[in-house]
Amino acid sequence: MRHRTLDHRAAPLLEAVADYHRQDRYGFTPPGHRQGAGADPRARQVLGDQTYRADMLASGGLDDRKSSHGYLARAEKLMADAVGSRQAFFSTAGSSLSVKAAMLAVAGDRGELLIGRDAHKSVVAGLVFTGVEPRWVEVRYDADLRLAHPPSPQQLEQAWQRHPDAAGALIVSPTPYGTCADIAALAAICHRRGKPLIVDEAWGAHLPFHEDLPTWAMDAGADICVVSVHKMGTGFEQGSVLHSQGDLIDAAHLAACADLLMTTSPSAIVYAALDGWRGQMVEHGHQLLSDAIDLARGLRLEIDRVPGLHVVQDELLAVEASHDLDPLQILIDVSALGINGYQAADWLREHRRLDLGLSDHRRILATLSMADNRGTGRRLVAALEDLAGAAPELPAAKKVQFPAPGRFDIEPVISPREAFFGRTETVPAGKAAGRVCAEQITPYPPGIPALVPGERISSEILDYLRTGLAAGMVLPDPADKSLDTVRVVVE
Repeated sequence: MRHRTLDHRAAPLLEAVADYHRQDRYGFTPPGHRQGAGADPRARQVLGDQTYRADMLASGGLDDRKSSHGYLARAEKLMADAVGSRQAFFSTAGSSLSVKAAMLAVAGDRGELLIGRDAHKSVVAGLVFTGVEPRWVEVRYDADLRLAHPPSPQQLEQAWQRHPDAAGALIVSPTPYGTCADIAALAAICHRRGKPLIVDEAWGAHLPFHEDLPTWAMDAGADICVVSVHKMGTGFEQGSVLHSQGDLIDAAHLAACADLLMTTSPSAIVYAALDGWRGQMVEHGHQLLSDAIDLARGLRLEIDRVPGLHVVQDELLAVEASHDLDPLQILIDVSALGINGYQAADWLREHRRLDLGLSDHRRILATLSMADNRGTGRRLVAALEDLAGAAPELPAAKKVQFPAPGRFDIEPVISPREAFFGRTETVPAGKAAGRVCAEQITPYPPGIPALVPGERISSEILDYLRTGLAAGMVLPDPADKSLDTVRVVVE
């Protein structure tokens, strides 16, 4: 049982919103809709009057202009106390902001950072923004499943031996597939060198609150941990928390880096939802998560019995694979149906009004939360049974040409920042091989870049991306989303 020193019945931000209305406050300040009075009636009807009433300035509205009541500071202290970190910083711009702040605080301008090659596109954006030089850590790539697991301790140790001057390391765990790193071993490797470990744990906000879930990064010894409460918690979209602990991190500097990136008009709605989620988890989280884990266990068995479907589980926990697995992430292989995950996700949305968070060349991922119940679980199983029945009428899946293992592990020719802001030109995709990429190209979801600015483009990676597009892959970030052309550095 986690030791907590504060009274978690308090919810400073939620209580402040209620108090604002109780006192009948009114502001001649933003937001201009004036608690919904000036908003479009159609917007009020769809979004709800209460949404507009809760939308107010955090400082000079919810709190006074000096923030003298300390609502946010108290809520952040409660969050840190709830999970056992030294400091918590609320972000209303998602974990994309939080991870950039962590990179900036640890590596500074143009420092070196060891980074797992399965990092999210927000990390690459951080490289461009900060000027930090990436030193890629190889991931454990499963050539049969065609997916990457987090780096092993051995792979991180080897990366430190190659780049001993790096300022720290950044690892993603859990991955979008729910697989987890041996964070305790990774942290020990970094700490022997007096260097911090950053864990992008965007998919792990729920981990501190149940012993049957993978170990939370802070409990395993990480120095900085980034969590997205909107992913596996009950916060609103963009709600993220940046946690830190230990002597290797200057907490004040980390907060200053986060503030540097933070909007000056944060959403009180997002703040208050983070506050409410923390109280909910302290009071009821263990039981809610127990119920969700039990539900997931039963659904895995039901889904695996559907002809043509296979729940991927044991393969993810094999030797040289993941250290642990989040049971709430149900990964389903649909390849035996003769279709790919892109087709399956599109069919489920169109014909059964169900959205899946991740799809790839052979799988779909159903992410459960503590809000799910037997009813929503039954709806999922019924839709998957219908999918299996409809699959013979769908076009055969198009083949994706995958590079050989290791072809994604490319050391940059120049830094991502130099490539992104340098002289560039656009060339036909057929002439891009051998050139230095000047843009980020990321299959999404899960959002792991296949090409990073500054890397030499290979024909194998281009073939993978172009055949992936033909099969249903989405590439949201290149200038030419059809990938007929590629932006490259002028050399």
